[in-house]
Amino acid sequence: MVFHMRVVRTLLVIWVITQLSACIMTPDKKSTLGSIDVSPTMLLESSPLGEGTENLDLAQVDVLEMTPDMIEFVDSYMEGSTNRYRRMQRLVYAIIGDGNFELAYDDKTRTASETFREARGNCLSFTNLFIAMARHLEIHAEYQEVDIPPDWSLAGDAFFFSQHINVLVDLGVGIQRVVDFNIYDFQATYDRRTISDARARAHYFSNIGVEHMMHGETSLAYANFRQALREDIRFSPAWINMGILHRRERYPNYAETSYKQALEIYQFNLIAMSNLANLYEEEGKTEWAEQYKDRVQLHRMSNPYYRYAKANTAFMDGDYKAAIDNLEYAIEMVDDEDRFYFLLSLSYLMSGDKEESTRWMKKAEEVAKQNESREKYSHKLDLLISQGQTKK
Repeated sequence: MVFHMRVVRTLLVIWVITQLSACIMTPDKKSTLGSIDVSPTMLLESSPLGEGTENLDLAQVDVLEMTPDMIEFVDSYMEGSTNRYRRMQRLVYAIIGDGNFELAYDDKTRTASETFREARGNCLSFTNLFIAMARHLEIHAEYQEVDIPPDWSLAGDAFFFSQHINVLVDLGVGIQRVVDFNIYDFQATYDRRTISDARARAHYFSNIGVEHMMHGETSLAYANFRQALREDIRFSPAWINMGILHRRERYPNYAETSYKQALEIYQFNLIAMSNLANLYEEEGKTEWAEQYKDRVQLHRMSNPYYRYAKANTAFMDGDYKAAIDNLEYAIEMVDDEDRFYFLLSLSYLMSGDKEESTRWMKKAEEVAKQNESREKYSHKLDLLISQGQTKK
């Protein structure tokens, strides 16, 4: 059972993966790649970007702090709640049930107390809030990473890659519930795993670091990425972000070490490889850059979601055969994504094969229902076919 909160878009943990423009770099700092051997310890303890942050103690940040106002708010809803299941129901109701407390989405990551005070935040903000309140009520609640399909967005000079976090509540005697602050397209088939509070704090500080980096606050960005890695040294997104920060500030040898640390954690990390390839290309290491680019492309072409993205681009360009080829591969790898079938139906429709279009639209609706999605394809086929006939 999944409890959805009233938020209308995916609320995600974010890290920057690549720059689009070199104008933000400062050439006077530029050094030759490899002129200094940088160890991971040096990166965390003696980076030139860390100047002035020595006395900044981020470890004292309590992301799950319950203020007196929060305690009073939660406790006011608990009268007659004699067991954990009832308390959880009342907690969900308190946050979203009667309109007294309206949660609104924005991109900013907040602690539990900040989220309560502002009534705004992203998925990690709301997850912090719910877990803090649940634990106050002696409900066993944990952070949970969810492997939603890859989601990319563009902001300023950077691409963002997004992940999702929600709450797993254990009510005992084998009863578990998921509390999710979004995703209307959430599917129980998504891989997910509970994570430690330290890992969740690494997410938090990495997100805060990205926010500072996007505002040009280099020292604060560095301090937060460093704290993320102090919370969880194997949290690869923070290593990647640390690398991007140093690359932006023209310390390529520090950036190289950061990306390589992410690859030490997982050798097929495409984001780390892509950034490393871009770094080598900037530094004139063309042969090294091409090696990583080839590895990235090889792994991407075997990724069904990358093939879906290529199919979507091909469809928009009017290359319906390429769209169909990519979607057939994607479906062979993942057969429970209704949007794959939906785009395949549209591709066949636009290429003039209405029979195949009908077949795949029906399949999209069937898979959507199996995944407990909304019936979002009902009556779409008739409309699309009639539009296609009109165009002819």
